[in-house]
Amino acid sequence: MNYVNYINETLKPKITEKEIVLDLFAGCGGLSLGFEAGGYKTIGYEMENAAVATYKKNLKGDCLAVKLDLDFEYPKAEIIIGGPPCQPFSVGGHQKGIEDARDGFPVFIDAVRKLNPKVFMFENVRGLLYSNKWYFDMVIKELQKLGYIIDYKLLNAVNFGVPQNRERLFVFGHRAKFNFPKQHKKIVTVGEAIGDTMMTAPEGSKFLNHSMDTYVAKYEKASFCINPRDLYPDKPARTLTCRNLAGATGDMQRVRLKDGTRRRLFHREAARLQSFPDWFEFTGNETQQFNQIGNAVPPLLAYQLALALKECYQMEELYSIEEIIENNLHPNNELTLF
Repeated sequence: MNYVNYINETLKPKITEKEIVLDLFAGCGGLSLGFEAGGYKTIGYEMENAAVATYKKNLKGDCLAVKLDLDFEYPKAEIIIGGPPCQPFSVGGHQKGIEDARDGFPVFIDAVRKLNPKVFMFENVRGLLYSNKWYFDMVIKELQKLGYIIDYKLLNAVNFGVPQNRERLFVFGHRAKFNFPKQHKKIVTVGEAIGDTMMTAPEGSKFLNHSMDTYVAKYEKASFCINPRDLYPDKPARTLTCRNLAGATGDMQRVRLKDGTRRRLFHREAARLQSFPDWFEFTGNETQQFNQIGNAVPPLLAYQLALALKECYQMEELYSIEEIIENNLHPNNELTLF
């Protein structure tokens, strides 16, 4: 089965589990889509109305348009996932970190403290392991104080079937044992994802004009770029971001046609490179749609993480049963559950 057919079929929500997953800072639902394809119904929380509308349009779970704070009361849940806003720790956000009001970690930790889930997971930028490692260590210590074992790892989406080099930090909290999903041997290319459209110029195509080509050339020279940063059919894409999808920047995502002209991506092409299925519909204007795509966790990677988390959760359940048995076993070997 080719890549497009695979994501269209695999990433369909199919709820099989009784547990509800809370997705904090859910965006348009990339992470939730992976978890719903993995069997879990989700409830999302997101403050951007266009992203909320996209979530509600495509997923079985509900999404609440709300700005989370420390006073928020959540429904009972055994699993929490999310992507606390990463702008405070990204280069684009000027790395203000804990001083930035957009920092979502206090809210995420508060939710874990209130609900005491069996397992949780969050995703964030790789910078948390480097220039902001001090803050990451603080977050981990707070979560460990709540009784969790913490496992974390930098994962590149390209190693999990997504046609894009996208490295992000994934952190799991549990009380049993967690194994990260295994990497794929095959790398999926841009051509496998958008080969049916990338060498064409559909109606509505936006082409780079002469001044933009000149600007891009200067940008690439200044950044010591050896090859033009066009998309190549035999390679995976560079990281898709809000900035290089929605903005006319030097590193914008674009394809070069046979006549040498270059055009910007359509949002459906960007969505495929991010592993969103073709049936997944985005709402809002063009910029809002690009922002939703650029901010999302690739659903195909989220799906594999959901399966790994499900295995960990089931182990947690087993441990809980064994603990009940151990704590209730009397000297005469009679078991009492009450």
